[in-house]
Amino acid sequence: MTPFSTAASFVGSVPFAAGIPSPPRGVWEVGPVPLRAYAICIIAGIVVAALWGNRRLVARGGRPGAITDLAVWMVPFGLVGGRLYHVITDPELYFGNPSVPGQNWNPWGAFAIWNGGLGIWGAIALGGLGAYIGARRYGIPFGAIADALAPAIVLAQAIGRLGNYFNQELFGAPTSAPWALEVFLRTPGGVAGTAADCGSGEFPTEWIKADPTVLCGTYHPTFLYEIVWNVGVALLVVWADRRFRLGPGRAFALYVAGYTAGRGWIEMLRIDHANHILGLRLNVFVSVAVFLAAVIYLVVTRSLRREDPATVWGIVPGRPGRRHESAGGTIAPDIPADDDDDDDETALDGDLDDPESGRARGRESDRDSDRA
Repeated sequence: MTPFSTAASFVGSVPFAAGIPSPPRGVWEVGPVPLRAYAICIIAGIVVAALWGNRRLVARGGRPGAITDLAVWMVPFGLVGGRLYHVITDPELYFGNPSVPGQNWNPWGAFAIWNGGLGIWGAIALGGLGAYIGARRYGIPFGAIADALAPAIVLAQAIGRLGNYFNQELFGAPTSAPWALEVFLRTPGGVAGTAADCGSGEFPTEWIKADPTVLCGTYHPTFLYEIVWNVGVALLVVWADRRFRLGPGRAFALYVAGYTAGRGWIEMLRIDHANHILGLRLNVFVSVAVFLAAVIYLVVTRSLRREDPATVWGIVPGRPGRRHESAGGTIAPDIPADDDDDDDETALDGDLDDPESGRARGRESDRDSDRA
């Protein structure tokens, strides 16, 4: 027995009175409107990502509010992509044979995104496509957008994981560690039940904690592991981006590599339904493949320099002003003279009209981009 396994066995055998209790419910009824914790966490994550991503893009020379404009493309694409990945990789949950354990026939359930089930790989892929379309429309370098959003996205993922906690789902293997998640029986309306009703410990999101309380078991809180890991990845990306002034797409690649490195081992702890290949969960293989792709990109692009801040401003579709080529060869925003009522844009435009001052502002703001 290794020293590590001995220490782990000792910690697991020490009796502790408290673990992490699961919430009694994941849905609150406010009149006819159900407030779902999962949806609230996803929305909160999107808002935080948009606000922080906007600050980071402005620090790189971008137009204030550009990330909000891009969110019109990114968020719908990301939600659709996340749900598609979940349904495609677990089709038996919605299009299976009900007589087979673990399968179900519920085609309409494939659209019930409020019950959980978003695959991050699909969300990033289609969300990235939405960002690319928006970047083309607004004339903003795609790499600058990805880098600005990188730590904000992984922080949003951490916030979203709280939704799994309220839904009492996606936990890991049984454990007696002091930080174990206490999983309780949930029933329709909280009616009485027994331990025999616990099953896997995952229940429909509308069900609530049974009365009297029935403890189904204690499990690894994989949602918590991923929250802590994701926050660490966000801090790593912020530090590396400020320390090395990462070039186009490299901050995003670092986020992807960092996230997948953690997702791989956390995925192996989970015991919820998943398809397997060679005895391993499908998402473990996806994590390894995406991790390798991100590392290769970081190596291949190690000589790339960060984009000129003057190129990140972009354009506002439908406005008569467009970007113009300045005397110094850099691109700066061209706001028409009769557009004096736009205080925010003209204030920044004054800096960017001069290529040298635009670059200076970008360098100064980079140092302050991730405060707060």
